[in-house]
Amino acid sequence: MSVRERTLRIALLSYRSKPTCGGQGVYLRHLSRELVALGHHVEVFSGPPYPELDEGVILREVPSLDLYRDEDPFRTPKLHEYRDWIDLLEVGTMWTAGFPEPLTFTLRALRELRKRVGDFDVVQDNQTLGYGLLGIQKLFPVVGTIHHPISVDRRIELEAAKGVKKLTMRRWYGFVKMQSRVAPRLSPILTVSESSLADIHRDFNVPQANLRLIPLGVDTRYFHPRPDKPKRKGSIVAVASADSPMKGVATLLRAVAKLSTERDVNLTVVSKPTPGGPTEQLVQELSLQERVRFVHGISDDELGELIATSEISVVPSLYEGFSLPAVEHMACGTPLIASRTGALPEVVGDAAVQVPPGDAEELAAALRRLHDSPEERERVGRAGYDRVMERYTWHVVAKRTVEAYHEAIAAHRP
Repeated sequence: MSVRERTLRIALLSYRSKPTCGGQGVYLRHLSRELVALGHHVEVFSGPPYPELDEGVILREVPSLDLYRDEDPFRTPKLHEYRDWIDLLEVGTMWTAGFPEPLTFTLRALRELRKRVGDFDVVQDNQTLGYGLLGIQKLFPVVGTIHHPISVDRRIELEAAKGVKKLTMRRWYGFVKMQSRVAPRLSPILTVSESSLADIHRDFNVPQANLRLIPLGVDTRYFHPRPDKPKRKGSIVAVASADSPMKGVATLLRAVAKLSTERDVNLTVVSKPTPGGPTEQLVQELSLQERVRFVHGISDDELGELIATSEISVVPSLYEGFSLPAVEHMACGTPLIASRTGALPEVVGDAAVQVPPGDAEELAAALRRLHDSPEERERVGRAGYDRVMERYTWHVVAKRTVEAYHEAIAAHRP
C-alpha cells in the first residue's frame, strides 16, 4: 500500500457545529461521513451546539459554557459551572461585548489533543482559526478550512449598523484580527470558491500558494427532485439566516411584497427569526403575515421535500463564499434566483437567474417572470440539476481533502 492509500487518523475541529443551519455543521457531517467511507478513522472535536454525525464517525465533545444557546442567549453562568481560567476568559470576553468561542475552543482543543499525541496523523480546522491552533500545529500537521473570511461579514454588518450598535459590532468582530494572524501560518488552507480564495488572500494576507480550492458537495440522498410530489402553486422558498443583513432576507421580503400585489404567491423561509426582531418587524410593516412563514428544526429529508415541491427558490444574499443552499436548491431541480455577488455566479453559472444583490425591484421582476412561465421554470430547474450532478458531490470533496492531508503531513516538521 502506498503512503497515499493508507488509512489516516483524522481529527476534525469545529468550535460550533449546529446541524440544521449554517454551513459549518453541514460541512462537518458530510465530509466526515465520506472520509469514513474512504476507509479513514475520523474523530470530530466540537463545541456546542454539537453536530449530527453518521455511523462510523466519533464525536468528542469539547464543552464550552454555551453562552449563546438558543433558549438563553448571552446568559450568565451559575458559579458552579466555572471550571478553569478558559471559562473565565470566555465569560469576560462576552461581558465586554466580544465573541470568545473561536479562541476559547482552540485553547480547549489544544488541551485535549496534548493528551492524544501519536493518535492522529492530521488535524483539520473548520474555520476556527484561534491562537490555540498554533500550539496544535507544533504537535500535528494542521490543514485549515476557510469557507469565506469573516472579515467580509464584518464589513457588511458594520455598514448596516448605526450609532452605538456600530461600536458593539466592531467589538463583537474583534476575533477577526486573531483569525487574520493565524491563517497565514497554516498551509494548506482549503476554501470553496475562487471568490473566497481572492478574499482570503486580500483580507487575511494568506499567500495564494497556500490556498487549495475544493468546492462543496450536496447530499443527494435528501436533495433531489420529487417528480411524484406536486408543486405548491405560487410557492417560493429560501434557506437563509433571517436576521443577518448579509443573507438578504429583507430584500426578498420587499420583493415578495411587491409581487404579492399582483400575483398569488407565498414565501417559506427556513430560519428562526428573533421574536420581535428586525425581520419580524419588516413582515409586519409590509403586511406579509398571511404570505410568509418561517420554519426551523426540520430534517434534511423534510427540507429536501420542501425545496423540491416549491415552484421557485431564492438565494438573496449580499455576499456568499460558496452557498450550500444554492447547490441544494439546484439539486432538487427547483429553479433558482441568486444574487450576482461573491461566489454565487461561480457556483450557479448559467443554471440560475442572477439579479443584483440588494435590489428588491430586480428580484421582484425575476420572481414575476418565473412565476408566469412554467416553461422557464422547467428550463432553469433542469439546468441547475444537471450542473450539480456534474460538479458537486461529497465523495469528490473527501478525496480531494485527503490529498491536502497528505500534503500537510509531508510538510510537517514538529
